[in-house]
Amino acid sequence: MSKISLINGSCADQKADIIVNAANSGLWAGGGICGVIFDKAGIQELSEACGRYKTPLSDGAAVITPAFRLSNAKAIIHAIGPNFAVTPTAFNALYDAYYNSLVVMMDNGYHSISFPLISAGIFGGNLKNPVAESTKQCCRAYKRFIDEYPNYEIDVMLCAYGAHEMSAAQEEFNNHFIMD
Repeated sequence: MSKISLINGSCADQKADIIVNAANSGLWAGGGICGVIFDKAGIQELSEACGRYKTPLSDGAAVITPAFRLSNAKAIIHAIGPNFAVTPTAFNALYDAYYNSLVVMMDNGYHSISFPLISAGIFGGNLKNPVAESTKQCCRAYKRFIDEYPNYEIDVMLCAYGAHEMSAAQEEFNNHFIMD
């Protein structure tokens, strides 16, 4: 049976088939969770793998690379979240980043995935609550995926790193799912 959980921690530290990178459109090593993932996987190897994709990628796109030195994952999906400072109403692109990641995971035969809060940091722009918005779009994407692929079991972990993020994410998560 498919499940989704909210975890207080880094997506890069979870044991999952897929670790999701909140990537930029050029797939370069960046800051935040992107920088953490590149460091843990191996900057040179991951940069070379990312360099095989034709960039820039569109907001909402998701592509896959090997996990290289990430011992807790089999692959990395690079999800392009929108920059709300540039496109302040890009909610559909944020939803697409989550949903397309789930489809890429399935297309590659994987079942567990660890997400960061995509576009909730520097890409949050002037959103009132970028953490809640990111949580909402992840929950929507999960629900659509399990409706469309009811026989493909998935285990989704949405990771909120800090205490403030966890609090904001928990409130939104509770609006979508009854906690056990």
